[in-house]
Amino acid sequence: MLFGSEAAKAQGRLDAQYEATLAGIPVGKGSWTIEIGDDAFSASAQGGTAGLLKAFTGGTGTGASQGRVVNGALVATSYTATTTTSKKSETIRMVLANGNVKDATIEPQPPVDADRIPVTDAHKKGVFDPMTGSMLRVPGNTELLSPDSCRTAAGVFDGRMRYDLKLDYKRLETVKAERGYHGPALVCAIYFVPIAGYIPDRPVIKYLAAQRNIEITLVPIAGTRILVPFRMTIPTPLGPAMLEATSFVTAAAPPRVAKTQ
Repeated sequence: MLFGSEAAKAQGRLDAQYEATLAGIPVGKGSWTIEIGDDAFSASAQGGTAGLLKAFTGGTGTGASQGRVVNGALVATSYTATTTTSKKSETIRMVLANGNVKDATIEPQPPVDADRIPVTDAHKKGVFDPMTGSMLRVPGNTELLSPDSCRTAAGVFDGRMRYDLKLDYKRLETVKAERGYHGPALVCAIYFVPIAGYIPDRPVIKYLAAQRNIEITLVPIAGTRILVPFRMTIPTPLGPAMLEATSFVTAAAPPRVAKTQ
């Protein structure tokens, strides 16, 4: 159980810049801003293709999640994601309550695909949106970057697909951004388990579900018990795909002091 002192510490902010590479070649850039207060949080991200890839696809995307902080846990109430390429633009919107999806829409509405495994109401219960699901809360007051922090799993619904992410401990290491964070990091193996809302024959789904070498490197947001990705590595037939923070500036917000007159 968390008490007031724990909640008072649950305040922090992150401003991060990421670069995506494939076999060492830059293919995208993005930013992520997270604010965690006493009783509310917000997170927003944006990114786009870069380098040679931009010439071919020119894709951009934005995402945002917000909600409440309940006993130190992040409980999302809304999620929006928009992706735009030269061919089309699509927006996913979700309304959530206590880990259950109340409403989810995709605009424009995608065509029905008979091969897609249907998502049931049961699949939309006890889940995170993709952004909140990538922020790992370590309950209690144990060491944040301990092997046990990796030993967890989350159900995620992204508006179209329901999947589980299972983590397991790999190692501890030190990471250093070009700007900001320099310190210890927790490296977890991550396993992707598709549940519903996907087409089983899709090669990318089969490939990701079979992977046993995906790694996610987590570091804390200052002033909180929330770990977020600093780096993610996925092996591909073309070489390693990596998303890594180039700037990771995080600070604890000063506790609010009641005014005395």
